[in-house]
Amino acid sequence: MKLDLLIEKATQLKNKTVAVASAEDEEVIEAVSEAVKRNLANFLLYGDKGKILNLINENNSHLLQNSSVQIIHTNSSQLAAENAVKAVKLNEADVLMKGNISTASILKAVLNKEYGLRTGNVLSHVAVFEVDGFDQFIILTDAAMNIAPDLEQKAQITNNAVMIARKIGVEIPKVAPIAAVEVVNPVMQATIDASVLTVMNKRGQINDCVIDGPLALDNAISSFAAEHKGIVSEVAGQADILLVPTIEVGNAIYKSLVYFAKAKVGAVIAGAKAPIVLTSRADTAESKLYSLALALCSASK
Repeated sequence: MKLDLLIEKATQLKNKTVAVASAEDEEVIEAVSEAVKRNLANFLLYGDKGKILNLINENNSHLLQNSSVQIIHTNSSQLAAENAVKAVKLNEADVLMKGNISTASILKAVLNKEYGLRTGNVLSHVAVFEVDGFDQFIILTDAAMNIAPDLEQKAQITNNAVMIARKIGVEIPKVAPIAAVEVVNPVMQATIDASVLTVMNKRGQINDCVIDGPLALDNAISSFAAEHKGIVSEVAGQADILLVPTIEVGNAIYKSLVYFAKAKVGAVIAGAKAPIVLTSRADTAESKLYSLALALCSASK
């Protein structure tokens, strides 16, 4: 599956708006420029207007004459985050995007009790990869938000990822809770949690997906490895979602896919009232564009 399909799908959605907090960032402006060229969405750019205009004038002056882009000056990054979050809260925007601001600052605004985007659910990072040699998307969670989630948090993280998967066309995603081994070991918490999640799925406590675990990474994504080890499963060898036990595992897999496998990726934060594009400063404009497309598809009813 190609991430460009998400861009095509997003272009078919009408009247979607993205609120960008602290938009004075070169890569963010590049992503906005490309998104506008493709008619992905309208944009509300919150931040230092002078700096935003300077960045636009450098390489993307076409944005100045485009009615789909509005610049709203704020005197600080904190106010930019607050106003961008309020725009989503008031249904003036469908997606929140992080610009030149710390993750802690924008999440503080997202979690504000008065104007934030709380739902009572766990917020989690969902990354969708296009990997050469694989016919389907590889969805990884959670590589950036939850450090060492407990069983209940893992169930919510799974629900968030399943929701994203279904929004992009994976009707009944197959979920593999990842561990070092594929048998339950009482001294390895990841295997215990994986087996409980599997039972919860079978008993209807986690719906709209198929869960089977624990599975080691090779058995989750390689039919050859699964068959070689005699694993018979609906998920083994064909997992859509890789549910990792800790942030270290997720972070290592994420960066291995990007740097070793040269995979393309788009990612969002799920679990809030609207998708959040929370990309890294190191992410390319292309990755930010894919993340925007993923968020817009996720925001569709």
